[in-house]
Amino acid sequence: MDTLKRRESLERILKESTNPMKGASLAQDLNVSRQVIVQDIAILRAKGINIMATPQGYIIPSIVKEDMIKVIMSNHHCGIDEIKEELEIIIDMGAKVLDVIVEHPVYGEIRGIINISSRKELNEFVDKLESEDSKLISSLTHGTHFHTIEVKNDKVYQDILTEMDKKGYLMKK
Repeated sequence: MDTLKRRESLERILKESTNPMKGASLAQDLNVSRQVIVQDIAILRAKGINIMATPQGYIIPSIVKEDMIKVIMSNHHCGIDEIKEELEIIIDMGAKVLDVIVEHPVYGEIRGIINISSRKELNEFVDKLESEDSKLISSLTHGTHFHTIEVKNDKVYQDILTEMDKKGYLMKK
């Protein structure tokens, strides 16, 4: 398969997939190395294709209604248990956590795509945080951070805000 056809195939696979695809899996499907997939993704992005890299793999986000995307401002002491509980509240109520954002005083907005919508994905995320012994992005702002979430309707969003407020995670804007 020539380069152009491979990139067209890669784009088609990502557009048709409803779940993130690992680079290694894409490489195997297209019979190339993972590095070739990384380069192809960069070229497709340069052509304007909105490909997101998440901990679960690459995905082209589906178009959603604007009123289904909400932002939550949160603050806690950056403990893994608190992060897990915060994200459990959101996903258990049927929402999807798209990212985590901090406003750094020097660098401005720093965003990490996490794309979590199930307990399985949450557990994998937490396991990776613990095994990598990495610092949380919210540690840059003493625990203050935002999440962009995708919700089914405004009632679900309000229920999430109420529960997060009860736990003391919600910050008022």
